Amino acid sequence: MEEEQLEKFVTDFLKKKGLRALPDEVNQSANTPGASQFDPDVVRQILAFSGFQDAPARYQDEYAKLRSWACTSLDLYRHELLRVLYPVFIHCFMDLVAKGHIQEARTFFSSFREDHEMMHLRDLHKLEGVLSPSHLQEMEFAHSLRQSKVNIKICQYSYELLLQFLHKSQSTTMLGIINEHINFQVSPGQPSSITDDAEAVTLTGGSQESANQINQKEIHWGLLEDSLEERLEKVSEMALDSERAEGEPKEGEADESKKKSIEVGKQGASIKKQKKDKAVSAIAKSARPEATPVPTAPRVKPELTLPVIPPEVEQSILEDLRNRVQLSSAALPSVSFYTFINTHNGLNCSYISHDGSLVAGGFSDSSLKVWDMAKIGQQSVGYLQGENGTASSEQVAGSNGGKRPYTLFQGHSGPVHSATFSPLGDFILSSSADSTIRLWSTNLNANLVCYKGHNYPVWDVQFSPVGHYFASASHDRTARIWSMDRIQPLRIMAGHLSDVDCVQWHSNCNYIATGSSDKTVRLWDVQSGECVRIFIGHRSMILSLAMSPDGRYMASGDEDGSIMMWDLSTGRCVTPLMGHTSCVWTLAFSGEGSLLASGSADCTVKLWDITASTKLPKAEEKSGSASRLRSLKTLPTKSTPVYSLRFSRRNLLFAAGVLSKTV
Repeated sequence: MEEEQLEKFVTDFLKKKGLRALPDEVNQSANTPGASQFDPDVVRQILAFSGFQDAPARYQDEYAKLRSWACTSLDLYRHELLRVLYPVFIHCFMDLVAKGHIQEARTFFSSFREDHEMMHLRDLHKLEGVLSPSHLQEMEFAHSLRQSKVNIKICQYSYELLLQFLHKSQSTTMLGIINEHINFQVSPGQPSSITDDAEAVTLTGGSQESANQINQKEIHWGLLEDSLEERLEKVSEMALDSERAEGEPKEGEADESKKKSIEVGKQGASIKKQKKDKAVSAIAKSARPEATPVPTAPRVKPELTLPVIPPEVEQSILEDLRNRVQLSSAALPSVSFYTFINTHNGLNCSYISHDGSLVAGGFSDSSLKVWDMAKIGQQSVGYLQGENGTASSEQVAGSNGGKRPYTLFQGHSGPVHSATFSPLGDFILSSSADSTIRLWSTNLNANLVCYKGHNYPVWDVQFSPVGHYFASASHDRTARIWSMDRIQPLRIMAGHLSDVDCVQWHSNCNYIATGSSDKTVRLWDVQSGECVRIFIGHRSMILSLAMSPDGRYMASGDEDGSIMMWDLSTGRCVTPLMGHTSCVWTLAFSGEGSLLASGSADCTVKLWDITASTKLPKAEEKSGSASRLRSLKTLPTKSTPVYSLRFSRRNLLFAAGVLSKTV
């Protein structure tokens, strides 16, 4: 820029602010040919402050310098400094758009987008649609980013290095963006490990402070009072105590047996004692199969009016609980996998009943189909045919006397995205893109109720653990709680900034959890409808949720293949579980809560040791092998993405998926 233009701009700026240059400075500069009347440092500061130098080229040049410097930094600090690049990148792009430099913004976006595609591809697709300043206001994702700050965890050394570089390189544009849109959470000491903290960078619509404030609310995560598990625990303890009491001899009998034992020798008595101990321990094991999490969980009162369980059903459940197989890292579950074939890419979802006897599938042609495993022919056990099946489908039909191998439920006018069985298996719910939820009877094979309330497609629906109540999640960014006997929702949970993709009930039915495309998980009180926890840490949309049987922990899986274990009482991530390479579509805890099963689009089922994950020492947690230690086993399928998982009450693991030749 020419000296005359600089002087004119500075003079105009001073006049605009009601200021003027001192006459002595003007006279002194006039006596010096070729000299500016203002100090160069003053001119530079005025230009930076006034925004004159915020030309489009400065965004490109300064970001390129920052990127090059961060990538060539010392290995010790590099991973922390690289965290700054993505928030700066998106705000540089949005600033250029806001100032009307559309072409320059597109050039900037295409020049550096490859750096962030691996971690933030979904966000980049959304930002591609921003083509004018008005879009920044109309698009809620971009608007929320502009209104809130990004929280970045960084150590003191990295923070000082960053500030020193920005000042030394005179990157005033980058400094302004960082000052306005980034909130650094500086910690003393050395940098953290690369995989140590899943919450190192949080891009959320709400600030971390508001989330922390919500997470201070009190919640009661225990099991319900007088639950079936508690009854079984009491019965087991009584049986064990009575058995021990019968095994202890009275005082007179003790003296007599002592004399006899002296006569026959110590060997016979020791053998008898060993047999008695074995019998007592066997009874204790058979009557008390639950692991330690059940007795340690606190008891809470229900906030909903719970339905009465019929006595015969209660006895059946107690029998299953008594015969539950105890699982651990050394005793992994048996797995029964149901594979859908000949679906022609029409299957959207699947669900398995509690005992594996019924399998439901929701299809793109708006149909819901339920297979009864007891009625499927021996030649097709484990394989579920779609309606467009060819010769193999006809073969199965022939084994059932010319009838279809499934029950067809029709009524929806859009693709079926979710289905769920009631705890007793006598009802099934389905949600659809037609914005409705339908209740079907598996006994009558008929539609009973159509629930209308959502305004957009309903992505997920889940029965409560006790039945009667159910929760739904929709594209309208709300979750709703319903009861079977009312056509209107009982509660509406609003607060997510994007689609609510999945929903899950808490074990005590007092809370529901929702996962959203805004990368957060929220926990809601069903009585008040308030959000009582916000879980921040995922970097992509949440696709699956699962609650531990004792109600203390929650697992969430996202689109990138990451799984996070959360402590509901604190709202913090206990540990991330890394291993899947694609979307985690389903999660399930074992009956006693010691194992977590995860199913993914990468065609694998993984088993995780939850006991080790929640009690892992800090030293091991910071090591890179922590996730490998928690993964017990990977069960690959030939070419079948895993749609759903379900542990039976006896701890048999059921899984379902569709055979895909394109994987």
